[in-house]
Amino acid sequence: MGFSIPHLLVVLAIVIVVFGTKRLRNLGADLGGAIKGFKSAMKEGEADGKTAAGESDTIEGEVTTKKNDQA
Repeated sequence: MGFSIPHLLVVLAIVIVVFGTKRLRNLGADLGGAIKGFKSAMKEGEADGKTAAGESDTIEGEVTTKKNDQA
């Protein structure tokens, strides 16, 4: 059993009555902005990953442990 066009139209009509067209318009704009921001962040992250992978800086150090002396 699937959804047919009349079922979807009834659901759409109920959603419009409950939320109103103005709130749905704002919701669509907010969702679109969030997706656009996510995509740009992913592209920026890929660009940063490529430059970091090309660098071969090694950090050298010494591992030390601190012992608590109790008397």
